[in-house]
Amino acid sequence: MNTPKLPSKRVLIPTIVAVLTIGIGGVVWASTASADLEGNERDRVASAATEAVGGGKAVSVETGDDRGEAYEVEVRKADGTEVDVKLAKNLDVISEDRDDRDEAGASDDDTDAGDRALSSTEQARAEQAATSAVGGGTVTDVEASDDPGEAYEVELRKSDGTEWDVTLDSEFKVLDKNLDD
Repeated sequence: MNTPKLPSKRVLIPTIVAVLTIGIGGVVWASTASADLEGNERDRVASAATEAVGGGKAVSVETGDDRGEAYEVEVRKADGTEVDVKLAKNLDVISEDRDDRDEAGASDDDTDAGDRALSSTEQARAEQAATSAVGGGTVTDVEASDDPGEAYEVELRKSDGTEWDVTLDSEFKVLDKNLDD
């Protein structure tokens, strides 16, 4: 009776090494490809960005995707204006882009519902309503809507990585919820 011949060590070992290398590389890539920061790292980066622009609230904190930048932070100031801050790995400011104009070119001095700063109560109620609507998750952005009939727009990410957009009326009732592609 013949026993099956096993592959030689010259073939088997490089194959195992290649499979492990690809597997480990995939895990590393997947873990670094996540854009939103969480926990202490998010707090540290958010604090550096808000300090750099003279206060406000970091509404989005992500790893940077441009060469030379480690982080991108969107800071909403008390007057409703937004500042996009790009930071180096050591948290030095690379650039600040103040959003002083809306898409139509009007200054923020013009009244536009989408530029309105939300109170902490409004923000908390919008976050709660959106989180309940999609069954949990982490809110990444809340803002006043400038669309007729809509009062709030909320973006959030669930633990499975899916991102949702939830639209609320002035009573914090869900008007629409969409899985963000």
